[in-house]
Amino acid sequence: MEIFNLDTLTIAKNLLGYSFIHENDEGKTTGIIVETEAYLQNDPACHAYRKKSLRNAPMFGKAGTIYVYQIYGMHFCVNISTNQEDIGEAVLIRALEPTEGLALMEERRLKKSKLNQMKPKDLCSGPGKLVQAMGIHKGMNDWHILDSELKIIPPKIQISDNEIVTTTRIGITQGVDLPYRFYMKGNKFVSRF
Repeated sequence: MEIFNLDTLTIAKNLLGYSFIHENDEGKTTGIIVETEAYLQNDPACHAYRKKSLRNAPMFGKAGTIYVYQIYGMHFCVNISTNQEDIGEAVLIRALEPTEGLALMEERRLKKSKLNQMKPKDLCSGPGKLVQAMGIHKGMNDWHILDSELKIIPPKIQISDNEIVTTTRIGITQGVDLPYRFYMKGNKFVSRF
């Protein structure tokens, strides 16, 4: 896929507008990627910063390898590796605008919450939420975006630079000043502004 011929920061920006799809026996869920964060190997917030390990090995796989990991002992996040093999870099998918399979997304999310119903804006507006809504699990770790139930499809029209906000990442304690977070300006499905 052409997008993976670019550097990680450019990929993180260019993934905005792509459709992220999971289709399995339960059904099909799709969302437009509206927020991402880049993690580079020389970045202290990156899981690959120190060295390759069993946990972060998918980050060192060929570009397009899925990296699923747990945070805070309860939420999972999904990343896509972005560099050549043996260079640990990835893009975290932070938020999606749900477009297909909203009832299935809501059902999955309600299983994990104490609510009785959920607004579409709350389905995928954060990395843990979108993993739940999309039915992504730890068993998908080390899958590849080109040959698995998880897929990305480019938008018909690429998002222009003036529609993208570049800012610092959130929810981390190291590398907080690096402008590696990208989101679609004014999109109500972004995790937080």
